Amino acid sequence: MSRRTKYTVEEKYKILMEYKNGSKSIQEIHTKYMVSVYAFYKWRYNYEKYGVDGLRESKTCKKYSKELKEQVVLEYLSGKYSQGELVKKYEITDKTVLKRWLNNYNSHREVTAKPKGRRNSMTKGRSTSLEERIEIAKYCIEHNNNYQQVAEAYQVSYQQVYQWVKKYKFGGENALQDTRGKNKIESELTPEEKMKLEMKKLETENERLRAENAFLKKLEELERRRY
Repeated sequence: MSRRTKYTVEEKYKILMEYKNGSKSIQEIHTKYMVSVYAFYKWRYNYEKYGVDGLRESKTCKKYSKELKEQVVLEYLSGKYSQGELVKKYEITDKTVLKRWLNNYNSHREVTAKPKGRRNSMTKGRSTSLEERIEIAKYCIEHNNNYQQVAEAYQVSYQQVYQWVKKYKFGGENALQDTRGKNKIESELTPEEKMKLEMKKLETENERLRAENAFLKKLEELERRRY
């Protein structure tokens, strides 16, 4: 069962109150409402810090300066703070943002702020894990489907983000599996794919019959020559 990605402010508040008054445990909330444990704690933190307004989804990606990013990364690497503590201390959107900064730092890419109006020159996509694709799709949906901004933030192509979001909306997390080089189960194929598969089977069968006929003719010819 796929998790939901959209909850209204009222739904979030109701879920938090059910936990607060003890009527439901986190596990029961996860099962009933399909809320991840991480999302629940994020809602609770935002509610405790900002009240009901903290439960509203931001429609734009929050901007952070290059200096702040470097400071946060260095503080984390010092071992004095956990990721959760730094997210709270600097009011970072969530841990996924901090993880991205750490990944950039660890792969020796400069942790820079994106200037306004700058368009990403990257046209080629890059290889990604299933977890990354899920994270990127969810992040894009949560930020008003801003494909270009998300593509720049995660250093992937616009087309990749667009396709991942499209697949995630229609098929959930499983739709983001990399199926290249793998055969689909026939029941999962679209009508067009089934037709192509049938045509391919017919072509293969025709090739087999042609080869078989050619072999029989050759065999008959050899038999005639013998006698």
